[in-house]
Amino acid sequence: MPKFTSVDEYMEALPEDARTVLTKVRQTLLKAVPGTEEVISYQIPAIKSHGPVFFFAAWKQHYSLYPLTESLLEAFGEELAAYEVKKGTIRFPYAARYR
Repeated sequence: MPKFTSVDEYMEALPEDARTVLTKVRQTLLKAVPGTEEVISYQIPAIKSHGPVFFFAAWKQHYSLYPLTESLLEAFGEELAAYEVKKGTIRFPYAARYR
């Protein structure tokens, strides 16, 4: 497994399909949580502000957002009902396409 030193490096290593989806996720997170910094943590992208705020990663069959806190689950439970949610992770299948 490669050792990434930047989010750009991580994104460049992804297959085109995954990179397209995660680029939209990345842009959305940066817009939704202004004043954050992008870092690589645990070899996946994260945005942080006084510690990690969100991690996001591409996998073979899905992409994920971490951590899913109880307050986020309460706020977006209905919208997340269609997705696999467990142990603080939301898994989105690529077939569902992020819009």
